[in-house]
Amino acid sequence: MTAPGTTVADAVPGAGAGTPLLEVRDLRVTFSSRGRRPVKAVDGVSLDVAAGSTVGIVGESGSGKSVTSLAALGLLGKRGVSISGSVRFDGEDLLGMPEAELRALRGREIAMVFQDPMSSLNPVLSVGRQITEILERHRGLKGQDARDRAAELLVSVGIGDAVRRLKSYPHQLSGGMRQRVMIAMALACEPRLLIADEPTTALDVTISAQILELLRELVVGSQTALVLITHDLGVVAGLCDQVHVMYSGRIVESAPRRPLFADPQHPYTTGLLASVPRLDQARGVPLLPIPGSPSDTLPWAEGCAFAPRCSRQVPECLGAPPALLPARGAAGGPHLVRCVNPVQDGS
Repeated sequence: MTAPGTTVADAVPGAGAGTPLLEVRDLRVTFSSRGRRPVKAVDGVSLDVAAGSTVGIVGESGSGKSVTSLAALGLLGKRGVSISGSVRFDGEDLLGMPEAELRALRGREIAMVFQDPMSSLNPVLSVGRQITEILERHRGLKGQDARDRAAELLVSVGIGDAVRRLKSYPHQLSGGMRQRVMIAMALACEPRLLIADEPTTALDVTISAQILELLRELVVGSQTALVLITHDLGVVAGLCDQVHVMYSGRIVESAPRRPLFADPQHPYTTGLLASVPRLDQARGVPLLPIPGSPSDTLPWAEGCAFAPRCSRQVPECLGAPPALLPARGAAGGPHLVRCVNPVQDGS
């Protein structure tokens, strides 16, 4: 929904000059099952990702972050799933692309680091076989050439004694090493777009920092576009150029990193920031959690989905669903917010 007087760039988070590498328009995903009410997991998401940029998608579990990426890559399956909208990669329509062409594109031009490496890696195949399979399919490498390249990839992600590790199985590796293997597989064909879904989940602070530095070097060194899906605002603050905050399947706030952290305007964004521990916070001062849970939502057709949990609720919140519009007084790049009573000056 675009208000009178706004431009396409105002209405589409991340839109700007030039053709984006990834262009998502009005993406909607609905899950249906017999005897149950359909669930709208993604409800009209639009965003752009430029080559060489790092875009963060943040929000609580159940906000639609992972489903957005899986739908864009055609990884949700067909049964009980309804997908509409447009997803274009370098001008090509991914949603309408034949499955054979999409499989050829995934892994070569677009790669994804999945959330849980233990369940994403094949437990009955060695690490080396899982990497060489990608190289054989998309790069035409075979035999020793494929194994040599696989070893180089493990070295590039910081795994020592790579030749021996190629013979290891996923259960023989630590969580951090499995995550590095997933990244090595994603980078095998030097993709132009990398989607990383919670790449630091369940990792300790040191390993998380190493993984994030590896991703940062990838973007800087090869101009690969990176979409980072996470609930960790600290990760976003250190890595992302543009940030989209999702709630109940919609983007509720979008801005470049610095304006978003300096001047958050949606009550949900301010709630997420307030619930994060701070080093400068006085000892004994409790965190401020967001009341309720992500399941406490209002259908977007009846108003703002966040209204049941919002301390700034006004009667207009329960009327027409709010549009994603330019934030009042925002500076430092396009800053959009979906709220009729946004936070101003931190209050």
